[in-house]
Amino acid sequence: MSVCWLTPQWPAPPSVRALSTFRTGGVSAIPYASLNLAAHVGDEAAAVAANRRSLLRAAGLPTEPVWLSQVHGAQVADLDAGAPAGPADAAFTRQTGRVCAILTADCLPILLAAQSGAVVAAVHAGWRGLAAGVIEAAVAALAAEPADLMAWLGPAIGPERFEVGAEVREALLQGDPQGGAAFATNARGRFMADLGELARRRLAAAGLTRIYGTPECTHARADRYFSHRRDGKSGRQATLIWLEEAR
Repeated sequence: MSVCWLTPQWPAPPSVRALSTFRTGGVSAIPYASLNLAAHVGDEAAAVAANRRSLLRAAGLPTEPVWLSQVHGAQVADLDAGAPAGPADAAFTRQTGRVCAILTADCLPILLAAQSGAVVAAVHAGWRGLAAGVIEAAVAALAAEPADLMAWLGPAIGPERFEVGAEVREALLQGDPQGGAAFATNARGRFMADLGELARRRLAAAGLTRIYGTPECTHARADRYFSHRRDGKSGRQATLIWLEEAR
């Protein structure tokens, strides 16, 4: 099976390219089968390198993506700064040919793009990142008018599968006190959380009005996606965005 991916359906400018990979088409063995793109989860280094090369060729990427050291925080990497990205959970660029990349296996990947095509970003938004303010930090780092930005929400664990405790709910509501509707109490006295809704609320509060994507549930689609909560030890899919020269 060849490398395949989901293409965002959003009205981004022609110079903006983006994709979100499926788990198939690589060489990694179980439990990382098969297109694991993460080097930090215990997979064989040679397999990860081969998978990354396959993605590079299949997608026609202009260069190797910048793979961040994600720590579930709110640090934003400027890929145009010239220095190594370091620990970060979002990245942006204004230069053509630089590929922003986010790895996920239940967390929510978010892509940002300016209507002008001047800047793009990728954001890793799990519950810890949302609570830490990664969305707000990424929007601020772009130094663009929020009304000129658009966002796309990629595959993530869905509200029917994402059970959290009261402490997680409280941490998320601290930055969004009116976000209680994104949580439903279950029979165990815990909460089912809607990451997509929580992200939409924060994006809207940051001034974005164009928000696209209805995240497909990674936990429910074992045929398409890795899921850490479902499988424990697992690989990671990638969500990428970059700028190309105008044609």
